[in-house]
Amino acid sequence: MSKAIPDPARRGIDRLIDLMRDLRSPDGGCPWDIEQTFETIAPYTIEEAYEVADAIERKDHVHLKDELGDLLLQVIYHAQIAEELDLFDFDTIAQAITEKMIGRHPHVYGSASHRTADEQIVAWEEIKAREREAKKGTPEESVLDGITIGLPAATRAVKLQRRAAKVGFDWPDLTPVIAKIHEEIEELKYELENKGSKDRAEDELGDVLFSVVNLARHLDLDPEKALRRTNAKFEQRFRAVEEALRNRGSKIEQTSLEEMEKIWSEQKQK
Repeated sequence: MSKAIPDPARRGIDRLIDLMRDLRSPDGGCPWDIEQTFETIAPYTIEEAYEVADAIERKDHVHLKDELGDLLLQVIYHAQIAEELDLFDFDTIAQAITEKMIGRHPHVYGSASHRTADEQIVAWEEIKAREREAKKGTPEESVLDGITIGLPAATRAVKLQRRAAKVGFDWPDLTPVIAKIHEEIEELKYELENKGSKDRAEDELGDVLFSVVNLARHLDLDPEKALRRTNAKFEQRFRAVEEALRNRGSKIEQTSLEEMEKIWSEQKQK
């Protein structure tokens, strides 16, 4: 027997919670949804977050609404699994984040005063450090404690560098930052020219990338966003090369590198 469609008269969030309970119900629910766990759903949660970011970058506000809905569904999914395990529920999640935000904004809900956004960032990090200490029950052993390992590598590199910069471990201007990039490239070239191991090459390449991320941080740019932008640019130009060759009746697999580079340059000029 099929279930009744969640009541359209209920608030959107309540209706969505009802829907997820139906999907996870052992009595007439969806077999696939019933089988899912925190672990199996986590990759979808990450994927949906990236799709939200993609819609924002493309300024596609119609799809942004849809993608935010998909991401919200992930939160509801985890909340339902947690409720079934008697851990917490969606309301607990909402209350917890509300209390956390109140605590992190004493200049809005208390007597603190921050005159600039930079002052607020400093205060925010101090509050978060106290929160991490409270969770552990002991003072932090390192200013780098609490930075999630599962973050994209470039994003985590920025967070590591920012934490280190808080205690003065940072260059004051761009000159040494750029010099460091050149230094790391030379060390990578040395390994390649002397036929170093693949492990050594990987290590030196990582140093180059970390240094480039540091440059992005000093320029107040997001390295993930910058690379996504270049990915999109590369894809657009490469597809244009393919199209130009098709229009000539040629196949890209049978085209020389010189010819492809010539068309690439033409597309770049456009």
